[in-house]
Amino acid sequence: MFQRIGSAAYKANLDNTIAICKLLGNPENKFKSIHIAGTNGKGSTSHFIASILQSAGLKVGLYTSPHLKDFRERIKINGEMISQQYVVDFVEKHKNNFEKIQPSFFEMTVGLAFDYFASQQVDIAVIEVGLGGRLDSTNVISPICSVITNISFDHFALLGDTLQKIAEEKAGIIKSGTPVIIGEMQEETATVFIEKAKRNKAPIIFADEKFKAFNVQHVNKEKLFLSMDILGGEQTVRFHLESELLGLYQQKNIPTVLSTIELLNSNGFHISEKNICDGIKNVITQTGLLGRWQILSQEPLVIADCGHNEAGIKEVIKQIKNTSHHSLHFVLGMVNDKDISTILSLLPKDANYYFCKADIPRALNADELANQAQKVGLKGNVYGSVKDALSEARHQAKPNDLVIVGGSTFTVAEVV
Repeated sequence: MFQRIGSAAYKANLDNTIAICKLLGNPENKFKSIHIAGTNGKGSTSHFIASILQSAGLKVGLYTSPHLKDFRERIKINGEMISQQYVVDFVEKHKNNFEKIQPSFFEMTVGLAFDYFASQQVDIAVIEVGLGGRLDSTNVISPICSVITNISFDHFALLGDTLQKIAEEKAGIIKSGTPVIIGEMQEETATVFIEKAKRNKAPIIFADEKFKAFNVQHVNKEKLFLSMDILGGEQTVRFHLESELLGLYQQKNIPTVLSTIELLNSNGFHISEKNICDGIKNVITQTGLLGRWQILSQEPLVIADCGHNEAGIKEVIKQIKNTSHHSLHFVLGMVNDKDISTILSLLPKDANYYFCKADIPRALNADELANQAQKVGLKGNVYGSVKDALSEARHQAKPNDLVIVGGSTFTVAEVV
C-alpha cells in the first residue's frame, strides 16, 4: 500500500488495473471523465472542478488520493463519501478473483471507484492521478479532457530525476485527439507537452496564458474568504471570485479550473458564470476537501497544510510571510522517501520546530528528522507523536503567534 509503505507498493504497469476493469465489465467506459495529473495542485483543482459541476446541477463523481481521515474520502459523489456497505459488498463479491490478480491497494481502489461511479450513473467523474500519469492505475480511462497542473520535483525514484523526465511521465495521460490543459507554462517542460500533444493530435491549452489572477487577498465578512479578480482575453476582468479555500497559492490553480470549464462549455456543457462562482466559493462545503491552508483554531492561529515537496513548501513559506504573526511555531513530520535536505534548507531558520513522526511505517523517524534539520540550522525538540508536538506548540505559542502543522499529508491527517 503506497500510502503506508511507499515505493515498494508501486506497480509500474497497468496489467492488474486492466484485468480488474475487465472483471468488473469495464465500468470506466460507462461515464464521462476528466483526468487530472500534476505535481502540486491536482487535488485542489479536482475539487474545484467537481464543485463547479455540482453547482451546475450535475451528478459528479470525484476520485482523489490519498485520504486524510477516512478511506472513503477517495470516492465521492456530489460530496458524499461512498457508503461503508458498498465497499464491504464490493470486496466480498470480488475477493476470490482479486486474490488471483493480486492487485495493489491502489489498483483495487481504482476498480472500486469506477464500479461505483458506473453503478450510480454519474453524469461525469473527476479522476485524479495517484502518482505520475503514464503508468498510474487511473490511466485506463478515455476522458473528455486531460489536465496537468504543473511539474516540480517529487518521487524522484519512481518518476525521474529531472523536470523533463517527470513531465514525460505526467504527459502519459495525453490521449489521441483529447484536449489537454496545462496549468503552468514552464520553460523546462513545455516542449515535452507540446510534442506529446502534437504526436497525439491533441489540442493543447496553457491555462496561464488564458487567465491571470490578480488582487489576490483574504477578505473577512462573516468568515474568511480568499478573494481574487481574474483577467481573461484582452486583459479585461472576467471574474471576481471568492473561495473558502484559503491558500494564496490557489491563484495558480484557478486559471486551470477556468480553462477546463471553458473547454467543457465549448463541448456541449452548460456551466454558467454563477455556477463557476458558487462552485469555487463553496468548494469545501460541497466536496469536503481538507488540509489545504486549513485553520484549526485561533489565538494562537493554528493552520495545517499538506504541502510536502519543494514547490509545495515554497508556496507554504510564501503564505506564512503573508500571514500576520509574531513568532512562528512549526510542527514538522516528513516521510522517509523524500529528498528532505532540499526541503529543510528552504524552511525558516527563525521558527521553533516541533519534530514528530506520523503513525505510519513510511514516516521518517523524528530523531533522524531533527538531526537533518539541525544540519541546516533549524532548532527544536523531538516529540513522541504529532498530537504531542501540536499540544506543546499550542502551549508555547502566545496569542499572536502562528502555529503551522505540515511536512507531509500524513502529519496533517492526524490533526485535521
